Amino acid sequence: MMKTAVIALGSNLDEPQRQVRAALDEIAALPQTRILRASSLYVSVPVGYADQPDFINAVCLVETGLTDTALLDALHGIEARFGRERSFRNAPRTLDLDIIDYNGGIRSDDYLTLPHPRAHERSFVMKPLAEIAPDYPVGRHGTAAELAQALGGAGIECLADMREQTGGL
Repeated sequence: MMKTAVIALGSNLDEPQRQVRAALDEIAALPQTRILRASSLYVSVPVGYADQPDFINAVCLVETGLTDTALLDALHGIEARFGRERSFRNAPRTLDLDIIDYNGGIRSDDYLTLPHPRAHERSFVMKPLAEIAPDYPVGRHGTAAELAQALGGAGIECLADMREQTGGL
């Protein structure tokens, strides 16, 4: 049975725009998975550890037959192929792929927490999600559009429309 998932993408090393675009291609190539919509690219200031380059962020909405665990495993595999190193929390990275939501499910264990525990606090997730799915519910916090509006636009700017780059995703 197909499920809907929201995936956030981010990069701030080694040509981040190229990294995010290539990661979307990799996500689209996952078995039993297709991208329904992909947001524009956004540039955002780093959160947590500030002494690093700005990030390029995007969000995609996918339909997948993979379980939440299998999807996360696949995303970790993509990160590894892109040279992701996990040196410390909020460190600069070639690619970061996070499952924000998986079919509205709730899960909290050592491997995966759903919905993503901090996504509703991050404009670099909510702005792109509000662009492609404004009415998408984010846990019990509200819709993507409501959360994006509440977070405001400080520290984030729309950079490029992914739909122009990817042939209408």
